[in-house]
Amino acid sequence: MELKRVVITGIGALTPIGNSATDYFDSLKKGVSGGAPITKFNAEKFKTQFACEIKNFNVEDHIDRREARRLDVFSHYALVTADEAVKDSGMDLESIDTDRIGVIWGAGIGGLKTLQDECENFFAGDGTPKFNPFFIPKMIADIAAGHISIKYGFRGPNFATVSACASSTNALIDAFNYIRLGKANAILAGGSEAAVTQTGIGGFNALHALSQDNHAPEKASRPFDKNRNGFVLGEGAGALMLEEYDHAIARGAKIYAEVVGGGASGDAHHITAPHPEGLGARNAMKEALRDAGIEPNEIDYINVHGTSTPLGDVAEAKAIQQVFGDHAYNLNISSTKSMTGHLLGAAGVIEALACVMAVTENIIPPTINHTEVDPELDEKLNFTFNKAQEKTVNYALSNTFGFGGHNATLIIKKHSK
Repeated sequence: MELKRVVITGIGALTPIGNSATDYFDSLKKGVSGGAPITKFNAEKFKTQFACEIKNFNVEDHIDRREARRLDVFSHYALVTADEAVKDSGMDLESIDTDRIGVIWGAGIGGLKTLQDECENFFAGDGTPKFNPFFIPKMIADIAAGHISIKYGFRGPNFATVSACASSTNALIDAFNYIRLGKANAILAGGSEAAVTQTGIGGFNALHALSQDNHAPEKASRPFDKNRNGFVLGEGAGALMLEEYDHAIARGAKIYAEVVGGGASGDAHHITAPHPEGLGARNAMKEALRDAGIEPNEIDYINVHGTSTPLGDVAEAKAIQQVFGDHAYNLNISSTKSMTGHLLGAAGVIEALACVMAVTENIIPPTINHTEVDPELDEKLNFTFNKAQEKTVNYALSNTFGFGGHNATLIIKKHSK
């Protein structure tokens, strides 16, 4: 069976550093930080009092007030971003076969704010169960995919991927596979997350996972820096319209880039810590390269998982050196989480978008906030510290790893006929 080519024909983003794909790309190139004090609730009693929040966003500018009240915030973000990608794709939904268009959407947590609010309301009452009838449909992680499907009448494959921080990369890989196997003509894939809540901040604080640099939130996410001390929680969404190549050409679609490989693996090591030698990350990258049918020395840029945690950054760097050998020193490596923070289940898709920017504009986004070399890291590796770099990028690789040892790698190629 001949596998079909899969291209990207529409993009959308809602991030802490830009509320559209264009604004997001602009901020990536400038090295803008999204870190700031939390505004969604009073965080003064929390160990961490900052995050990378969406800014200047009013859901009622996009979704009817009555409808918005029936949705969790992660679904708000999903619908807004999906709409940008659908419009950007230029699809005529009146003439296209929507039975052959699907939605695969990732979320690591889903409706956390809804769960928190309903529990607070219950325990504040007299013990009589009085729950909102939309409680469950607002909270469940798959519901964003359902809402997107309903809005556009997309009746192809429709489901959610839940693999913690790897969720949206797994969504992209699944969409890629469905299309190249001929099971769909196009799939809108991505992910969203809205975990900047009391329970989100408090829960990750209890794990000792978050930075507590309340004095300088804009500099707290500093992957690969000697003084990194935890990740910065982010929120938002991203979407890619993946489409079968001939289908895209037939309708005259613009093509941003091509998806050529995906790999997944399990650490089989620990529920939150990575394997210290990066074995799971190594296996995911090797599988993605095999799947793409390319050699390691053909990769030009890696958008790393790079969360700014002491263990994770070192393990990933070791995995890269295992996979790429001497070519690791020719690569540009960067962590855009230094700007966006960690969007959990939505991290993979917005980082895949950073790879789309790299291959379309030949610009490597930087790893910002670097001040001091970590002696545990090979200083010959090019982490693209503090400033974007121009470079011809034919192949970009994106890594995403999640609690539970879930690893996912996607490879994006510069488009050519």
